Amino acid sequence: MLRAVELLSEREVIRASLHLPGRKRKCPGVLLCHGFTGNRIEAHFLFVKMARALEAKGMAALRFDFRGSGESEGRFHDMTLSQEIADARAALKFLGRRREVDGGRLGILGLSMGGCVAGCILGLESGIKSAALWSAPAHIRELFISKLEPEELVRFMRRGYTEFGAFRIGKAFALDLANINPLAGIARSAAPILIVHGTEDETVPLSESEALYQTARSRGVRTEKYIVKGADHTFNGVRWERRVIERTASWFGETL
Repeated sequence: MLRAVELLSEREVIRASLHLPGRKRKCPGVLLCHGFTGNRIEAHFLFVKMARALEAKGMAALRFDFRGSGESEGRFHDMTLSQEIADARAALKFLGRRREVDGGRLGILGLSMGGCVAGCILGLESGIKSAALWSAPAHIRELFISKLEPEELVRFMRRGYTEFGAFRIGKAFALDLANINPLAGIARSAAPILIVHGTEDETVPLSESEALYQTARSRGVRTEKYIVKGADHTFNGVRWERRVIERTASWFGETL
């Protein structure tokens, strides 16, 4: 069962899609955090398919658009990761308060920059019982800066924005990155964590997932790494996609 829902984050409207398994007793819930310039559908309907897989296993799933993305209020130009963390925390609270959902069995899934957001939230929300990080960066500030030529970085700071395709990224986004540390969030969490990455990811290097894995593993809490040979950043292939969705749905079924 699919419902269109709305919630507020810092007085702005977030639009979301809630998948419910349609059974009478309360079920676990998983929050899905999309990537940079993405939305709650994601590439090749990846989040829709993932949410349906969770629903089929008796779990609720909430897909939402961060402010400034998709159909939510706000401007992408004003987006920062701290703002996205606030959005995800508001969405997690909304999910946990649904009468159909067991607020004591909540999980979080993040893709790419959404995985960075999820990693940070793990250190802020002790009620999260399980997590899955797909193609997620561990060192977001360094990775972002590495994508810019030195001259472009200077222009970015001077004029207050840079362009990424049809998107404008505001200066506030770059300055805020100094506050973002998913490794620290993971280190403070007691939740089991599944880390998924493709070997041919040209957006976020595979080494980033290794850093996440080593930090998560050092906690002495269940941590698994699932490497998809040949896969790109969003697992854009029928077999890659199916394997990632099946493994992740099983993971949440086991840990929630």
